[in-house]
Amino acid sequence: MEHIQKGIAGEQKACAFLEQQGYKIIEKNLRIGKGEIDLIAVHNNCMCFIEVKYRKHNRYGFPEEFVTQKKLLKIQETAEAYIYTVNWQGRIRFDVVAITGEELPVHLMDVTL
Repeated sequence: MEHIQKGIAGEQKACAFLEQQGYKIIEKNLRIGKGEIDLIAVHNNCMCFIEVKYRKHNRYGFPEEFVTQKKLLKIQETAEAYIYTVNWQGRIRFDVVAITGEELPVHLMDVTL
């Protein structure tokens, strides 16, 4: 249970960070079929699909290192279904927000496979 609570706290921290940067969060923990996207936000007319990774410390690696190619592919598939559902015609982007302990989040934009 503690793991889930830390994940939720990480997502809340990511939301606050992104909102301070001018992002409008439009979905949290979106599930379509077997896919899930942590956050969907709009920024400068671009829809951003955001994976949030939290780690208490970097002892075993940085949080962003745990976003695998398989995970990015699943996010992309889920995003395609969402885009179709809402009929989004604008730009899209895939981002990662990595959080380690109490440090400021690291925002990696336009992450590719």
